[in-house]
Amino acid sequence: MALLLQLRTVTGLRGKADRIAKAVFRGLSFYTRVLENCEDEARFDETFRWPVASNIDGNEILEIQVFNYSKVFTNRLIGTFQMVLQKVVEEGQVEVTDTLIDDNNSAIQTSISIEIRYQALDGTVGAWNDKEFLETPSVHSEGEGRYPLETDSLLSSHRQGLDISPGKSTQQSTERSFRSKGKEKTKEHKAGKGVFSAMKLGKTRPSKDDHRKQDEPAVLEAEDLDRKALLQGLEPDTISLASVTAVTTNVSNKRSKPDIKMEPSAGRPMDYQVSITIIEARQLVGLNMDPMVCVEVGEEKKYTSMKESTNCPYYNEYFVFDFHVPPDVMFDKIIKLSVIHSKNLLRSGTLVGSFKMDVGTVYTQPEHQFYHKWAILSDPEDLTAGLKGYLKCDIAVVGKGDNIKTPHKANETEEDDIEGNLLLPDGVPPERQWARFYIKIYRAEGLPRMNTSIMANVKKALIGENKDLVDPYVQVVFAGQKGKTSIQKSSYEPLWNEQIIFTEMFPPLCKRIKIQIRDSDKVNDVAIGTHFIDLRKISNEGDKGFLPTFGPAWVNMYGSTRNYTLMDEHQELNEGLGEGVSFRARLLMSLAVEILDTTNPEINSSTEVQVEQATSVADNCTGKMEEFFLFGAFLEATMIDRKIGDKPINFEVTIGNYGNQMDGMSKPILQRKKEGGDGNEEESELLQNSSEDEGDEDGEMVSVSSSQPMKPLVTDRNYFHLPYFERKPCIYIKSWWQDQRRRLYNANIMDKIADKLEEGLNDVQEMIKTEKPHPERRLRGVLEELSSGCLHFVTLADKDQHHSSRTRLDRERLKSCMRELENMGQQATTLRSQVKKNTMKDKLKLVQNFLQKLRFLADEPQHTIPDIFIWMMSNNKRIAYARVPSKDILYSIVDEEMGKDCAKVKTIFLKLPGKRGFGPAGWTVQAKMEIYLWLGLNKQRKDFLSGLPCGFEEKKTARGQNLPSFPPISLLYTKKQVFQLRAHMYQARSLFAADSSGLSDPFARVFFISQSQCTEVLNETLCPTWDQLLVFDNVELYGEAHEMRDDPPIIVIEIYDQDTVGKADFMGRTFAKPVVKMSDEQYCPPRFPPQLEYYQIYRGNSTAGDLLAAFELLQIGPGGKSDLPPIDGPMDMDRGPILPVPLGIRPVLSKYRVEVLFWGLRDLKRVNLAQVDRPRVDIECAGKGVQSALIQNYKKNPNFSTLVKWFEVDLPENELLHPPLNIRVVDCRAFGRYTLVGSHAVSSLRKFIYRPPDKKAQHWNMTAKHLNGYLAMTNRAHRSRPTGEIVVNMEPEVPIKKMETMVKLEANSDAVVKLDVSEEEKERKKKKKKGGGGGGEEVEEEEPDDSMLDWWSKYFASIETMKEQLRQQEAAAAEAEEKEEMEMAEGKQVGNKRGSMAGKGSKAQAKNKEKSKAPKDDKKKKQQSAPELPEKKNKPRIDELKVFNKELETEFDNFEDWLHTFNLLRGKIGDNDDNATEEERIVGRFKGSICVYKMPLPDDITKEAGYDPSFGMFQGIPSNDPINVLVRVYVVRATDLHPADINGKADPYIAIKLGKTDIKDKENYISKQLNPVFGKSFDIEATFPMESMLTVAVYDWDLVGTDDLIGETKIDLENRYYSKHRATCGVSHTYSIHGYNTWRDPMKPSQILSKLCKDGKVDGPHYGPGGRVKVANRVFTGPTEIEDENGQKKQTDEHLALAVLRHWEDIPWAGCKLVPEHVETRPLLNPDKPGIEQGRLEMWVDMFPMDMPAPGPAIDISPRKPKKYELRVIVWNTDEVILEDDDYFTGEKSSDIFVRGWLKGQQEDKQDTDVHYHSLTGEGNFNWRYIFPFDYLMAEEKIVISKKESMFSWDETEYKIPARLTLQVWDADHFSADDFLGAIELDLNRFPRGAKTSKQCSLEMVTNEAELPMISIFKQKRVKGWWPFVARDENDELEVTGKVEAELHLLTAEEAEKSPAGLARNEPDPLEKPNRPDTSFIWFLNPLKSIKYLICTRYKWLIIKIVLALLLLVMVALFLYSMPGYMVKKLLGA
Repeated sequence: MALLLQLRTVTGLRGKADRIAKAVFRGLSFYTRVLENCEDEARFDETFRWPVASNIDGNEILEIQVFNYSKVFTNRLIGTFQMVLQKVVEEGQVEVTDTLIDDNNSAIQTSISIEIRYQALDGTVGAWNDKEFLETPSVHSEGEGRYPLETDSLLSSHRQGLDISPGKSTQQSTERSFRSKGKEKTKEHKAGKGVFSAMKLGKTRPSKDDHRKQDEPAVLEAEDLDRKALLQGLEPDTISLASVTAVTTNVSNKRSKPDIKMEPSAGRPMDYQVSITIIEARQLVGLNMDPMVCVEVGEEKKYTSMKESTNCPYYNEYFVFDFHVPPDVMFDKIIKLSVIHSKNLLRSGTLVGSFKMDVGTVYTQPEHQFYHKWAILSDPEDLTAGLKGYLKCDIAVVGKGDNIKTPHKANETEEDDIEGNLLLPDGVPPERQWARFYIKIYRAEGLPRMNTSIMANVKKALIGENKDLVDPYVQVVFAGQKGKTSIQKSSYEPLWNEQIIFTEMFPPLCKRIKIQIRDSDKVNDVAIGTHFIDLRKISNEGDKGFLPTFGPAWVNMYGSTRNYTLMDEHQELNEGLGEGVSFRARLLMSLAVEILDTTNPEINSSTEVQVEQATSVADNCTGKMEEFFLFGAFLEATMIDRKIGDKPINFEVTIGNYGNQMDGMSKPILQRKKEGGDGNEEESELLQNSSEDEGDEDGEMVSVSSSQPMKPLVTDRNYFHLPYFERKPCIYIKSWWQDQRRRLYNANIMDKIADKLEEGLNDVQEMIKTEKPHPERRLRGVLEELSSGCLHFVTLADKDQHHSSRTRLDRERLKSCMRELENMGQQATTLRSQVKKNTMKDKLKLVQNFLQKLRFLADEPQHTIPDIFIWMMSNNKRIAYARVPSKDILYSIVDEEMGKDCAKVKTIFLKLPGKRGFGPAGWTVQAKMEIYLWLGLNKQRKDFLSGLPCGFEEKKTARGQNLPSFPPISLLYTKKQVFQLRAHMYQARSLFAADSSGLSDPFARVFFISQSQCTEVLNETLCPTWDQLLVFDNVELYGEAHEMRDDPPIIVIEIYDQDTVGKADFMGRTFAKPVVKMSDEQYCPPRFPPQLEYYQIYRGNSTAGDLLAAFELLQIGPGGKSDLPPIDGPMDMDRGPILPVPLGIRPVLSKYRVEVLFWGLRDLKRVNLAQVDRPRVDIECAGKGVQSALIQNYKKNPNFSTLVKWFEVDLPENELLHPPLNIRVVDCRAFGRYTLVGSHAVSSLRKFIYRPPDKKAQHWNMTAKHLNGYLAMTNRAHRSRPTGEIVVNMEPEVPIKKMETMVKLEANSDAVVKLDVSEEEKERKKKKKKGGGGGGEEVEEEEPDDSMLDWWSKYFASIETMKEQLRQQEAAAAEAEEKEEMEMAEGKQVGNKRGSMAGKGSKAQAKNKEKSKAPKDDKKKKQQSAPELPEKKNKPRIDELKVFNKELETEFDNFEDWLHTFNLLRGKIGDNDDNATEEERIVGRFKGSICVYKMPLPDDITKEAGYDPSFGMFQGIPSNDPINVLVRVYVVRATDLHPADINGKADPYIAIKLGKTDIKDKENYISKQLNPVFGKSFDIEATFPMESMLTVAVYDWDLVGTDDLIGETKIDLENRYYSKHRATCGVSHTYSIHGYNTWRDPMKPSQILSKLCKDGKVDGPHYGPGGRVKVANRVFTGPTEIEDENGQKKQTDEHLALAVLRHWEDIPWAGCKLVPEHVETRPLLNPDKPGIEQGRLEMWVDMFPMDMPAPGPAIDISPRKPKKYELRVIVWNTDEVILEDDDYFTGEKSSDIFVRGWLKGQQEDKQDTDVHYHSLTGEGNFNWRYIFPFDYLMAEEKIVISKKESMFSWDETEYKIPARLTLQVWDADHFSADDFLGAIELDLNRFPRGAKTSKQCSLEMVTNEAELPMISIFKQKRVKGWWPFVARDENDELEVTGKVEAELHLLTAEEAEKSPAGLARNEPDPLEKPNRPDTSFIWFLNPLKSIKYLICTRYKWLIIKIVLALLLLVMVALFLYSMPGYMVKKLLGA
């Protein structure tokens, strides 16, 4: 549906001016081009097309405005024309000439002439008679008639250019009547022509249409854009491209983009690791259980240990599962966690509850993990039961190369909010319900032959019986369960009508349902085809969402080829792994979900899979059967792999089973009779191609599905081509499918929006990468396109007719897609207004999310027409294939709905099927095809040739000769153009290393049509500069000339590595499109000469470098080659016949000097088994280079003697074209031999380029800067600034500080403050925070003093701070986002900045304080400055250090501030992605640096004071002589180690290696720990540079055998040592000379400061009175006195100096951030498992030069020893204990109560009171004391226990468990097991205060912990009160089962020794005996009552039963006794 407007002329204009017109309809406006200097008539002759989604209403209005155009001012309106479209709607086409009206609605003399056409959907409107349909509307100009053109319609939406019918050619004079301006693709950045484009195919070059009338260039230059902007009166910044042009579609109107990535990545196995930590379980349902957890991933099971009699076991056990499988298989594996009760060797245990989730769900989480989340356990056997408990766990899934950021494992004591941290993905409700999934399987069709059993063939031979040899059934797998339908014997079209029912929690945490048709066989069942249904695509969880629903719809299954072989090598494809290469079958099925109401008693509560019959569906439910027509033309088949051999080759196209001649079905599917509706026999016969002679009015055609076989011709050494010159073979196939095109149409619209968005985003990224101006404008344009595209979709999709065959999913999906897109459109609009230069990056990420969402929505789950397969066959064997999705070539009248490749020429590369296509085999092209495809309804097929290149005649079969619509079997091109192609191959970079030397010998091979040429081979380089022009003469292209200009064929460039023997190795491939010059065009700018551009080279799916080249295609006109532009280039005589790239194209060069700093070589590995002894480094760039000095003895000193050398070289002016710089290391051997050790290519010199500052800046600041050596050149973007204002670059939002900046240090960071107070207050605060405020008031604890604090206090405090900061950052980020949505931040931010300029104001103080704490990289922190400070201030602090949760290197840019490390590589890159990583190819490292600058340098630099010319730009670098250093390594602890032993644990110890020193701390291994705390320091003396690589490894100790490496980390100490960031010893937060925070550096802060000032040539430090110090032009203030051990105060400047050091980055020019006192977290890696983290190590390294004063002793960081405590618990009384027993004699309820208690985790130490027998009221008196000694770690709040795991354990294992006291009440039984009645568990750190009396004690105390005041026994020491015992009743509700009065008393071990107490009621300090009422012998005292009770109540029925039984017995006995006598009497007749 579209409205087309042709604006012809505007006449009667006044004056002379530039005119422009604007047409508006439904809010979408188009502008014409500007006609310059028109007088009275303006001939626009332009066509505009509005695609319309809903039918046009007769009252709608079209408006046209005509303006005088002005470049500077706004345009002046001449007049307006408005037209109501009623007549257009009725008639379909109207021509109008009418006058315009001005602003006052009065007519003026100017008149306008237009033609309007309206084309409705399926031609429902107006009189579209056939004649007209086939005509090209053309201009009725004077005397010109219309050209009746065949088969061409108005709908040829994809053509601009002359509307020439495919069949005949017409004169050029025909005006291009309907040319939509909107079709022209606009590319803003093409103005500057992009560099680095991966594919320049869809993009066109700016074309100057010389041969078309004064037309506008197809690409708007940037200036154009600004002009257009002005014309609309907008500022250039707000204009976007979308508003300038209409619907921008690909200018390649007849070609679509080829896909560049070749290799299928799907089925390839990868490494995965699933790590699961089971921490604890809570609220398990059941009494007194012994739970253990079973962890199951896929088929593997592992178990935790068993915990005895507890409902809340604490495990903290870590499990790792390793897999090597394809991603699809991995993500479908189910993770199942189940809790099992009392399992032992004999019993399998009973399942308490389980939880299931698939691996994919975990992988899609942020960071691929769930951390500390609670899984809800439910019982799969019993649907009606509620939840069975919670299990706390961490689950992470790591693929190769993923790094997981684990949150910091510190003392996680915060009481868990279970409900808030459930193990569920976002958006899944916590209350999941049970649901039934009904999967109905109706029938299948088109199954392949599966003659698996050899018996069948025997049978056939003997009896001739040939039944269908396939016995299909369907198997459905979901959430780890399988269901199967029945087997239909011998049927190709099985009918099942069965449903498979799964019962699963909803929403399920398993994403995919796998549906497989299998063939049943006695031996083994084989899969015929597999389909996956993704539940996310068939449901929507939003508030307007819908439950999963599907169908009834057909799903198509693809797999291996259909010809059956016994050993099918592609069987995996049928299992759903990898891309199917052939259609297998289609299955009609549906799916529905019903949420169960579990309260309903009738419900069947089993979760077993059930299979039952289902009602069949009506035949037409899936859509009306329609006849589809597929047409294809093969325009070219080249690059056919020579391995195939030269047998004749043909191509076969199939759609479903149609067209498959070799191995389709024995007969085509005959269900058409039923489904076609008319059911004529004839149709089914036609299908069998039996009725050759029959022809209905259409000339019924027989499908031709394959081309004629042809012998291939040789192209070159590797490839053939087929001689498809002027004659192009065609194929056509008729097929019948249900008409569900609407689904594909909607998908196509969304795909097109997504394609456009993706292309726009690529542009923006390219603009950022190449630093083009204004990428944000382009992004705004992209967003505008997106929002208009989305709104457009909403209108288009809305008109979906409600035909009967739409399924519920169709309706719901449509609704949700419309909602989503509408929403997205609005978001895009708001985003567009927010895109500014500085917000660009964040917004870009958001837009990327839009793209993913669009792609997700566009994927249609309900299939319709199967995909099309194109097979290349040689000698009737299938060789290679391509698969084209049917939606891509589906035709529609509406442009947006049309498939993106429909009626276009597409370049397709055929690939090998299945596994054969993996790896290098899949990278070589099997064949390159240019193919044209069209698929649509047969009745719409009039237009199927419209997109072909023009100028051909159709050749038809004899039957179709005179039928116009009969498809041709070949096309004969009569038009042929001759061209010359010039390929300017300049250079390539970063190529693939194909030789063992780590280099390659590359050459490039260029293919165009059927010709190929090679460049020369350049030896031993990865960055060849060929500088060569390849000329292809006499290239013949068929078709019309003008079409060639817009759509030239693509050029394929392949890069190979030349080998002396054997075939050249393939190294990569890229595509390009040439710039075309027709013979009648000038060879002049802007299009010619073409510019060099970068093309991305791909090898398989990975990128393998870039090619810098340019390509031009020049038409050879009638005058022959003499007309072509001459090849003017520097003719290189020495290169012989090789032409260099001509002058206009090769880059402009200028002279540069490259200075190289040679520092040294490190870690060189052996070369050919010989050690490297005398290495040298060669540097080469653009043919010039320099060699380093020779290292005489690498072992003795690997540093170079001459530090700086330089060479001069000519480099391109354009930095993006700079060639790479190659670093090669050779070893000089005897007899003048050289061996290559390794090489490194610096692909971009940008970061090494030095740009001199402007002359205007003052001189002194430059001096300072230069002498600071290299740092200034590389890292500072802001060169010189005027002196007056100094910007402190701390955070993105900077307060600008004036000259004298005050940096205040708040008082409490001074050591004057008494620390003991602070610690105690902090403790109190902490507890208050945790304990909800209670108990904090009555602290009766002794004040902790300084001596109690140690390094660990500092460490834990720092971790708290770090976590707090992370929390705040998250909050701040969230707040910032909200804020952003609230206001458009521009105006306000300026205000904020001004506000914070007050340097001394509290805000600035706040900021500084914040900054000192905030990690530098926390960009998010900028939002929160002042507000949250007060709370921080009043919390006096322990001094803290900085905990980095990553390596220090990442924080400080690898310490490459002036010394860079270049990895030397050697050896070929492994072909298989998996095996050779870069790590393994590294053979050493070169240390040095490079500086590149344009000659000559300004003099002032070289004339500066102290300038040493021999160092060039590298002034002030230290000497590289060997230096002795004391290295002190502190290892704090390791976390999450990979288990190394069978028991899932490890026994880790530390090993450190540095040079010759090798320390193995084997004695101190830590038994069975995966989170060991080492707390050790090691001192090593080392000599740099020989020993500079420190390796810290964690090994697993083994009793027998060698110890295994768990993981190791390597640290380059040398870079740290020499770095400007001063990484030798971290700068502490405060300076103190004693206590836990003693200054560790031998140099005091003041000494460090003066050295830094001297080195950096900074003025200072000047200490002033009043605690001020001035450095450069900054002033810092701080405290000036310090307290020594004895409390004496002394004056000192150290605090001031430290203040400067902590803000050193603010010092101008010399400043940089200094490394703070810290702990870094380094990942441990294991070479055997590359890329997968094996745990993390927290550590830090200090280094002290040996020639300085010696440092003090190492800090003691040995782990804290747990403190010994004793807990005494006195159980006084119990009350209201439920009564379990009935008295034997009296029937009264009573209980024999006793209380059991233990400290959590030590059940073996449980203690019981004595038994209070026969309590009738539930009251029990005990006066019983338990004594529990335990070891406790205060900081971690954990009890430490050491015990042997089992009797076989070698040594004790240390466990840390929470301190929890458990008290249980039991009923004692003499003969049976005791009955458990209830329990309470008290966490000693925070438990509710006991109630004063039994009455006040309630269930609230357990359930409502949040509101109650909590206390800690460690604070209170002594507590007494009543606590409730609770248990669960039958309904799983908690109920109180008793109350206990207890007293808890905590003593330290020393106190306990002083005041001992006895167990139970024993001495010392005995307790009195309880006073128990004597109720036990009541029956003895009151016998009558007992007898009455026994007879009347208890045994009444028993007695009656016994009496009756006796009577019966007597009767029987009498009977037996008297029977014989009677019988005798009877017999004798007595």
